[in-house]
Amino acid sequence: MSNDDLERVTLLEVVMSRGIQALTRDELERLHTLLEQKDYSNDAKAQKSKKKLLKKISIAIYDKDEKYGNSFKMS
Repeated sequence: MSNDDLERVTLLEVVMSRGIQALTRDELERLHTLLEQKDYSNDAKAQKSKKKLLKKISIAIYDKDEKYGNSFKMS
């Protein structure tokens, strides 16, 4: 198992046990990147779950940006 796989599994375990809001914005971005890189094309159910989770991560990142502000937001 590579370091990226181990990191992805660790972050997914946090999401499963404590929820997506338990991750920091940086952790959410990292998990998003790791999931995008992972190929689930041989498993339709896993691919569908991946897409759903990526959408939830994007929403969580947006919510954190709205709550705490971000550097690229224009007034």
